This record gives sequence, C-alpha cells and structure tokens, in this order.
Amino acid sequence: MRFMALVYFEPGSMDHLSAEDFRQLDDATIEHDRMLRQSGHLIFASPLAGIETARSLRDVDGDLISVDGPYAESKEVVGGFLLLEAPSLDALTPLFRNDPILKYGRMEIRGLVEHTHSETGEGRPELLL
Repeated sequence: MRFMALVYFEPGSMDHLSAEDFRQLDDATIEHDRMLRQSGHLIFASPLAGIETARSLRDVDGDLISVDGPYAESKEVVGGFLLLEAPSLDALTPLFRNDPILKYGRMEIRGLVEHTHSETGEGRPELLL
C-alpha cells in the first residue's frame, strides 16, 4: 500500500535556526530518508519551496483563478512530503520515531486511494521520476 506523508510547519518555526543548524537538519533528514529507502519504504521525498513561491488555483464559475501564495492564512503550511510504501500505516509509524524534522513540525500520513476511470477502467498514470 502507498502512503503520502505531509510535513506541516508553523510559519517562522525555524527562523531561529542558524545556517549551521539548517545544514545539520538537512543532513539529518537526508540520512533519515536514506534509512527509509534502504528499508524499502521510501519512494520519494522532498521539502517544498517557501509559501511565498506558491500559487493557489481555483475554478470560480468556470474561470481559472490563480492567486500567488497560499489561499488562506493558516497556522500551519505544508513544508514537505514523502511518498511511502508499506503493508500498513502501523508498519510505517515506528520508522518516524527519530525523524529529526518532527522537532520543528508535525507529519500527517494518509493512504493513497486508487480509482479507475468509470468507462475505460484505466487508473491514473504511473509515477515517473
């Protein structure tokens, strides 16, 4: 089964970190990602660029509306994600016991849903990396 883990941060939650602190955090999270890959659970992971680079899209009465930045003010924003594979959520959970990023934010893990087209029976395109 595949899962998506979303990592949430409060804006400014890492503002106090020095450049060296960020380097150490990057190194620690890369090491954790490599452990997840070696254990056969990580498909792909990446931090996201800052919310100031975001664009929110909506359909309003058939018109595509594009707004720079997140759509609404929020206490937390998505700062990164992991695409994972495991037999169950219970099998994944212990793998994050020592995840260094959780000192700065929280993670939400959800199973991916597989749907097929009602007429063709085709699913969504496979992952390309």
